[in-house]
This record gives sequence, structure tokens and C-alpha cells, in this order.
Amino acid sequence: MNIQRDIGGEKFKNYKDYSYCLSGKLDLNLRVRISLLEWKPKRPHLDASTVPYSAEKRSPYPDLYVTCQVFAGDQPLTIVLKTSYKPMSSKFTWNEWIVLPIKYKDLPLNAQLAFTVWDAASPRKVVAVGGSTLRLFGPFNIIRTGPQKLYMWPDCEADGSEHTKTPSDTGERTEMDRYEKLLKKQDRGDIPRTDWLDNLAYRQIEQIHKKLAAQSDKMLLNVDLPRFDFPVIFDEHEYEFKPHPISNSFGGPAAAGSTPLVHGNSSSGNPIFTVEDPEMTRENPVEAKHRRMVRSHRNTPLDRELKPNPKIRDELAQILRYPPSHSLTAAEKDQLWEFRFYLTRDKRALTKFLKSVVWSDPAEAKQAVDLLPTWVGVDVDDALELLGSSFENREVRSYAVTQLRSANDDDLLLFLLQLVQGLKFEQIDDNFGESNLAAFLIERAVKNPILGNYFHWYLMIECEDVAVSKMYGKVVYQYMSMMAASGIQRRESLRRQGELIQTLANLAKSIKQMRESRPKKIEKLREFISDPKNGLISFLPLALPLDPRVEVTGIIPEKTSIFKSNLLPLHLTFSCTDGSQYQAIFKSGDDLRQDQLVIQLITLMDDLLRKENLDLKLMPYKVLATGADHGMVQFVPSQSLANVLNENNGSLLMFWRKYHLDERSVDTFGVRPEVMDAYVKSCAGYCVIMYLLGVGDRHLDNLLLSPNGNIFHVDFGFILGRDPKPFPAPMKITKEMVDAMGGFNSVHYQSFKSYCFTAYNILRKSANLILNLFGLMVDANIPDIKAEPDKAVWKVEERFQLNLTDDEAIKFFQNLINESVGALIPQIAETIHGWAQHWRK
Repeated sequence: MNIQRDIGGEKFKNYKDYSYCLSGKLDLNLRVRISLLEWKPKRPHLDASTVPYSAEKRSPYPDLYVTCQVFAGDQPLTIVLKTSYKPMSSKFTWNEWIVLPIKYKDLPLNAQLAFTVWDAASPRKVVAVGGSTLRLFGPFNIIRTGPQKLYMWPDCEADGSEHTKTPSDTGERTEMDRYEKLLKKQDRGDIPRTDWLDNLAYRQIEQIHKKLAAQSDKMLLNVDLPRFDFPVIFDEHEYEFKPHPISNSFGGPAAAGSTPLVHGNSSSGNPIFTVEDPEMTRENPVEAKHRRMVRSHRNTPLDRELKPNPKIRDELAQILRYPPSHSLTAAEKDQLWEFRFYLTRDKRALTKFLKSVVWSDPAEAKQAVDLLPTWVGVDVDDALELLGSSFENREVRSYAVTQLRSANDDDLLLFLLQLVQGLKFEQIDDNFGESNLAAFLIERAVKNPILGNYFHWYLMIECEDVAVSKMYGKVVYQYMSMMAASGIQRRESLRRQGELIQTLANLAKSIKQMRESRPKKIEKLREFISDPKNGLISFLPLALPLDPRVEVTGIIPEKTSIFKSNLLPLHLTFSCTDGSQYQAIFKSGDDLRQDQLVIQLITLMDDLLRKENLDLKLMPYKVLATGADHGMVQFVPSQSLANVLNENNGSLLMFWRKYHLDERSVDTFGVRPEVMDAYVKSCAGYCVIMYLLGVGDRHLDNLLLSPNGNIFHVDFGFILGRDPKPFPAPMKITKEMVDAMGGFNSVHYQSFKSYCFTAYNILRKSANLILNLFGLMVDANIPDIKAEPDKAVWKVEERFQLNLTDDEAIKFFQNLINESVGALIPQIAETIHGWAQHWRK
């Protein structure tokens, strides 16, 4: 049975390079056709003398029927269904479809079909002739389709357990199995049909089949599963979790990840029903009394001198190593509270201690706040965690801002984007003085024009969000008022920046609406810029919003163009006050906030690596989202890796020898050593960072090569593990990229791996900082974070592998590199993508 597209186009995942369907979207009942049984009974199953009621009337062949049932995790998922009665002759044939009472979308990954052939020996007695168990999902979690030949284990019933004793495939292969595999390929269209040749082949195969069947004593059951237009890939259903506003046993808010729902589990571990406990929101008086006894509010000298023994000290050290997203148990919270005075000497312990406080208890909250001044100063990463949504106490947030004051402007700029997002958790009201974070950011932004420029644009884009526009509007007003009070004439510059961006946005929108050809649109664009009335060809010196360190005085019309893209981004060249030129891209109709976040994190990680004396030649170009649907990107002269390989017979070395030839450099294959060094280091840096951020949709058109050999990534539409293609490699490192280093046995490839291992372990040391930055972005309008905000931090944390030692982390990353280089499906996807790009051109 060939099921055509009767499940709705939107339920299919259709992409230019690959099309498939998710099983979770397939709202059809599972069905199977029982075809025939290949079997030669060695002796009659029934003795006529033992069945006098029908011995004379019955056929010499046994009356057989087949039962079918779905199993998963050692448990049945459906009732037993069987074929209807049919008198048997020399062939045991049914050709009957059985519709099972379960849908494809509800099938777990370990689902199995159990088939048993029965002989009706008498009205009250049946005998199992043979049984077989077929797994519904095959390699790569793709559901099986089409004809299936199952080996039947004689004289036993099908075993539907997880480790079945009646598998349908015994691993033995005959000549007929090879022919059947070829027939399946032809049926799928992989082998072209030639009628006259096929007829000869079919007759020959049929003769071979008869010969082998006559010699074999195996019992084989032939069944058919439905076919689909696309491969059906397993997709586990994710149940929506709605947290309840409950209190934990200590009277405070429930720990992250806790739930009042009791799940009844199916055999596959998926919840199938929920039961709410009405008593969950009520305080347990026994536990409340226990807490009051354990957490005595007395502040005696004995409490201050309390010190842990070696065993407890080790337990506390383990707690302090937990990542920011880890939820503390009640026992761990009690332990932290008990030794709170001892822990004040450890800066790592503050965030963990504050998570153990029951803030609904005024006395306990007061003790915690009183301890803050005595605590040793915390690092920036811990201060950022205290500004997240988990901490609402104003004194705690004020303490965090105090710790941030030690950061210089360059460091503050690295995480300014997250601090602006942190204002959402400040509970800002009309009394503006209560927001220490807002006051601190405004103070630093007024003093530093570079910081102030980005602060302004980060605020303006948030003002477009209706949910928080009023609050951010107050911050903007206070910022402008503070500049006016300080006598700083920067408001006019920011206003002019806004006018420039609005003019470019209107221009880009009108260009897209034109129906002329691209050359005609470029001509119109240059005419518009050349017209002095439009104020673009020349204006008073203005700090460029994208990079305020650069002052521009106009746009050069003859060096302006439009890129070949659906969104038609503008390629602009600005003239600068120092006589230089600055190239930028203006995009309209595209939300650049996700790209802006990724570039910011690449810049931060580059800074962390440089502080450890590891310069990996990264090129984090600048991105600024100036609105929800427009923004600016720095243009870096470069070529896509795909174009370079296409134009140079798949060889980067050939490309470099054209522009960076150095015949004396034998070790670098005739290429200047600094070019090879930049290439190897930048490959390593981006491999590590792209893996940590889970950047997807990596193809050779998204990898650019600068004239100096630096490789860098662009277009970050998919992060946190999302990818439009199935089975993506952990990172983008292809054979062609390794060949440019001299191959897998070259010194440069070994250096590449060494740089990867070193960078990975350096960044793992700063994992808390990166995780806390993601934690502050959970309420930002970043598409891939907004999709699953509760899992965003966890997805990044998982890639850091914080439970591993440095040596174990090196082995782990070595396996990732091997997996990426040897991945077959991404290579196929890359080839298909290349064809698609060629046809599009």
C-alpha cells in the first residue's frame, strides 16, 4: 500500500536539500499486511484419529492463522489481532491487511511487531507453529516500509520483550537475500527499469527462489508495511510542562525543575496521564518544624565558629562545583545554611548559599542579607548570575551591581547586551532610584561614548516590545536626562543616528518592492544616494551606530551595491573623517538579534582565549540589530569556501599558491607560513565555539575565507543544536579543509587538534560565565532561545561536559572531531546543497 500525501503538507519537513516526515506528526493508524508463509511441514500437525469430529472432512494441510501485536519495553501496547479464517492448500496465503489500534505518532522508538503463526489443532486447542519479532524503526531511527521477510522461530510464540529471543533477522544471508535487496532498490526507484531485461532477471530469480526454497527447511513469513513519499523519522513527543506556583518544604518557592504532577509511565518511559495533588500547595507542618529546628535563627558565637569535618568539606566542595542551572536538594540547602559563616571566605559559595535561603522567611532573609558585606568579593560571572530571574531580593541585586563596578569598560562591553536584558528582572517602577542596575549602566554609558552608543541601541530595540516598552522607555528617558544634566552633547548624535537608520530602512524596503532587475535596482539605489536632498552622500561627521569608534561623513554612491539574496541587503561604503572607507551591509526584513548574540559570544570567547595567551585568529565581525526587522553588519572582504573550492578543483592549497606563494616554505606546501598558521588556528577556534553554541546549518557557503587565510563563519539562523538538516555533524570540518592542512597525518592537522583541545579546556573553565550570560537571555526575543527558554542554558551546559576532567575532555573532543570528519550524511547534504546553489544561479 502506497500512502500518498494524505497527511497535510505542513506535517512534512520540506527543505531544499532533504525531505522527510516526523513520526510525531503522522496521524495514521499502524497497519500491516500478512502475505504468505513459506513453509514445508515435515509431518502433518494433526492425526485424524485423534480428531474424530472432523478428521474425514479436513484438508491434509493444517488450518493456520497469524496473530499480531505491538510491544515496547517488555509491555504490550495493543491487543492481539489475528487474520480471518481461510482454508489452506499447498500455499499458506492470507494477503490480508490488519489495522492496529495505535497511531504512528504514538509509537515509541523501541516499538516492535510480534507475529505468531498458530495451528487450530482443535476447537479448544491451538499450537504455536512459529513466532518472530520485527523492530518497527530501523537504522537512523527511520521507520521500516515495504515488504519484509521474517524468520519464524519454530514451535514457539513470538517474544515481544526488549531483548527478544525471536528476532526477525538472524544475520544469515543467502543469495536470494541479495536479489531481494536489489528488487527493493528497484522498487524505490534507485535502480532504473528496463522491461526486457527485468523480465529475464525476474524469471531467473524465480527459478533460484524455487531451488533454494526446495532445499531450505526454514519458515519465513512475508509481510508488507505501508510506504510513504518520504522517509519517516522518529520524533519523540514532548509533553508540555506547566509549573504550578507552589512552595517547597521550607516555605520558599519550589526548586527549579520540581513539579506537582505525578506521571503514570508507559513501558517506554513516556508519561501517559497526570494526576494533580491538591495538597501540594499546602505547607507540611512536620517539615516546617524540622526546618525551624535545623535553621535556628540564633546568631551565636558558636554558629560563627562552626567548621565542617573533612567528609562534609568534601561534600561542600562538590556542591560548589555545580553549574548555575543545577538544583540543590533540601539536604544540600540545609548544609549550606549550617556552614554559612565558614563559607564566607569562599567567593564561589555565595550564589549557592543564596539559593539555599528561604526568602519568604523574614528573619532568615535578614540574616542572609547581613552576611553579604562580610563575604569575600565574587567574580563577574557570579555577579551576573545574581542579576538573573532567580534572585528577586533588592539587596542581593544591589550587591551584584557593586561587584560589577570593578569591571572596566572593555569587559563591561562584552556582556552589556545581557545586562540590558537583566533590567527586565529589576522590577523598575516610578521610583527609579531603587534600580541599582539601571543607575549603574546609565552612569557608565554617560561616561563612555562607545558604551553609551551600544547601550542606546540595545534599549531602543527593546522599546519595540510592547510587553516591556514602558519600562525600557523610562530607562531611555533617564539616560537622556542624565546626559543633558552632565552637559554631554551626545543626544543630537544619537538622534541623527536614528534618522540615518530610518532612512536606510525605508530605502531598503522600497528597493525590495521594485519590480525591476537587480542592475536596475542598483542604478536606482545609487541615484537616490547621489541626490543631495536625501542627505546620504554627505553629512556632518557622525559616529557609525555599528562601530562608534568610526566617524563617517557620507555614503559613496559608486561603491554601493545590492547582494544577490532574497532579502536584497544593501552593500554600503561609508567615507570616514580620517580619509578611509568603511564597508557595511544593511539588512531589512531580517531579525539580527540572534546573529548579534552569537557574534557577541564569539567576541567574549576570543577575549577569554587571548587572556590565556591563545590567539586563534578569530574574526568576530560586528553586528547591530537596529530594529526588530533590520540591522547593520560589518562587511569583511572574503570568499565563501564553496566558491574557492569550486574554482580551484577542490583545493585550498591551489588557491593560496595563487596569492600567497612562497616556494621556500616547504613545510607549508609552498604557502606563506603566516597564512597557514591563520588558517589552522581559525579553523580550530571556530570548530570549538560553533560546537559549544550548537550552531547549525553549517555548509561551505556559510564559511568564508579572508585574503589572509583566516576562516570564519556567518549566518547564525540556527543555534543551540537546531539544524534544518537531519543527522548533522558535531562541527563543520570537512576532508577538503583537512587536506589544506596537509592531510590527516600532517603536522598542521595535529596542531589543529591541539588548538581545539586547549581552547575547549580553557573555555570550560569559564563555563559559568557563558551559562550565566545565556541565563540572562531567556526572556530575550532570540528565536532559538524563545522556542525552549527553560532548556537553553541546559543545552549549552551539556556541551561543556563539566563532569569530565581535562584529559577526559580531550578524549571526548577527539571523538567529536573524528565523528565530524567521517560523517557521511553531512557530506551528502553538502553535495545536494551545492547542486541546489548551482541550479539557483
